[in-house]
Amino acid sequence: MEAGVEADPINPMRLFAELNPRPPDDAIVTADSRSAVNWYARQLRFRPSMRGSLSLNPATMGPGVPYGIGAKFGCPHRPVIVFAGDGAMQMNGLAELITITRYWAEQWSDPRLIIAVLHNDDLNQVTWEMRAMTGAPKFVESQSLPDVDYAGFAAGLGLQAIAVDKPADIAPAWNNALSAHRPTLLDVRCDPNVPPIPPHATFDQMTSAARALLGGDEDRWGVIKQGVKTKLQEFLPHRPT
Repeated sequence: MEAGVEADPINPMRLFAELNPRPPDDAIVTADSRSAVNWYARQLRFRPSMRGSLSLNPATMGPGVPYGIGAKFGCPHRPVIVFAGDGAMQMNGLAELITITRYWAEQWSDPRLIIAVLHNDDLNQVTWEMRAMTGAPKFVESQSLPDVDYAGFAAGLGLQAIAVDKPADIAPAWNNALSAHRPTLLDVRCDPNVPPIPPHATFDQMTSAARALLGGDEDRWGVIKQGVKTKLQEFLPHRPT
């Protein structure tokens, strides 16, 4: 199982996979349409009464938290879970935490709005698109993000905030957030080098990615290590889930 591959510090797929047995049957799950949606589509299992909300327009960035807020206003009695990249949080998600703080206590009968931030300090989807589509190494000047304390920001607004930097802490963090009596932000330190390798990757895409790594990509050794470990999982026997 790819979500079980070790990473530094956390494999983002594991964050999604660990949620599967935990959400209530009436949960609504949203995500930004960048790297978060790769793992959303591959790892989450929806039961019939659960609902999901995504923007599938190309290059959409930042809708996850607004979608989550909209879901809470439309269905204030249902728990909502949001997956957001750290680039999206810096673009508009941090400001939307102020909106949540303003309204949750008075207008939401179920206070559970959980925002899981994929904190990797990288505009990760574009980084991988540059590698796979143009053969360009990671351009640090445009792709690296300032390291923000997302948990600290949320805590300063009075929301529950949980920092997660170890794989073993993911499950307790989900349990805590899903039993909380206020909105929660999970600040999850994810490995940007876990490759979003699609099952239908073309030879040209793989060649371009290899050319990017050989062209001086600063994360090349981490990418190669994670890529090899991830692809090996496809050839190992697994029990059905």
